[in-house]
Amino acid sequence: MCGRTACSLAADNLRRACAYRDRRGQHRQPEWVRGEWYQPSYNKGPQSSGPVLLSRRHLHQDADSSERVLMNMRWGLVPSWFKQDNPSKLQFNTSNCRSDTMLSKSSYKGALLKGKRCVVLADGFYEWQQQQSGGKQPYFIYFPQTKDAVDKETEGDEEWKGWRLLTMAGIFDCWEPPSGGEMLYTYTIITVDASKDVSFIHHRQVRAGRGVAGMPAILDGDEAIRKWLDFAEVPTQEAIKLIQPTENIVFHPVSTFVNNIRNNTPECVAPIELGAKKEVKATPSNKVMLGWLKSSQEGSPQKKENDLPKWTSQFIHSPSPKKTSADVLQQWLGKQGPPAAKKRKA
Repeated sequence: MCGRTACSLAADNLRRACAYRDRRGQHRQPEWVRGEWYQPSYNKGPQSSGPVLLSRRHLHQDADSSERVLMNMRWGLVPSWFKQDNPSKLQFNTSNCRSDTMLSKSSYKGALLKGKRCVVLADGFYEWQQQQSGGKQPYFIYFPQTKDAVDKETEGDEEWKGWRLLTMAGIFDCWEPPSGGEMLYTYTIITVDASKDVSFIHHRQVRAGRGVAGMPAILDGDEAIRKWLDFAEVPTQEAIKLIQPTENIVFHPVSTFVNNIRNNTPECVAPIELGAKKEVKATPSNKVMLGWLKSSQEGSPQKKENDLPKWTSQFIHSPSPKKTSADVLQQWLGKQGPPAAKKRKA
């Protein structure tokens, strides 16, 4: 399943990272809708709000369906047909939608057939591996990153060279309170069977002959995103062919610090070395990283690469690269800094 994500880019950078070409081939950036409600987070769970991409035509009927907007929506789909006056009274969990039942479940079928398809954006998502000791080891899963993501980051309207966002297929709906009031936009993330390379972390278990949660359906590349979003040109039966596992992901273990949803700092995504103590506060190398992050946020000179802590990361591809995605992530964290959040009590 996908039960926790991170999306740490500021609103303007998120918009730049979602640049695309419209039907006429023009380079565009999606406009924000309700962007003032967006808040970056390293630890985002269901019922919180997060950024999604959708076709502009959903909001403006005369718009070109290839045009995109960024919208802040709540995670956990509330069907438009829900009749009670409080969406929290929905009796079932709709944060994830299994791909093999999305055309039969009433919560999703109507919205899907009406073309209410969206792309859920994140730096990556978390998954937990059951340990023989009884605990669970969290992992952070994301697209492979290149050194360009750090060294060639640009500002303004230039092409985005920063972190490549993970793009997950979703379904959204719009619920209006029966007694009137502001409409609520919500979404669910579609899940598929875990790919073979990450199945050791979390796989669909067979329970009474039925599978349970898998991994998010990831849309890899702008063509897949275009087909999923452009509901006016790409019918449902064609679009759902895009829903399948992907092997183009990498991952690394992170501290159990992320287990507490109230923890919302770069510590959540920082790579750790398995076999060492996993708690951030007890790991000397993580203390070094946190000190480095703090000093970089205070405007101190950029640390040299040799001064940065070294991490062990597990990768699916790229045997022994000179600079791994986890290294890039480490450097990226130093530039980004944490979003506004309460400090953890000692």
